[in-house]
Amino acid sequence: MEDCLFCKIIKGEIPSTKVYEDDMVYAFNDIEPQAPYHIVIVPKIHISSANELTEENSKYVARIFEVVPKIAKELGFAENGYRVINNCGEDGGQTVKHLHFHLTGGRQFLWPAG
Repeated sequence: MEDCLFCKIIKGEIPSTKVYEDDMVYAFNDIEPQAPYHIVIVPKIHISSANELTEENSKYVARIFEVVPKIAKELGFAENGYRVINNCGEDGGQTVKHLHFHLTGGRQFLWPAG
């Protein structure tokens, strides 16, 4: 998608602080972190939201969840724990219409908020 913020970040048209990249996934630091570690992880193909997942593109989500513990271990917060969050649709709080996951760690999280 031409006007997609995350597609532009993946292409390098908008700067980001890369944390991880492979042929399927790009991960970068969130510009408004909600925790000491707050990484956004996106598939390198445009998928609008979790509602758009199919048998053909779900391998990108599988790859993201393979990458999550690697990033958490590399940054040093895996052992104490972390959150992986996906917002889907307007009511779910999705602000960028490109499937993405927030990996947050480095502090204790309370439920339901905190």
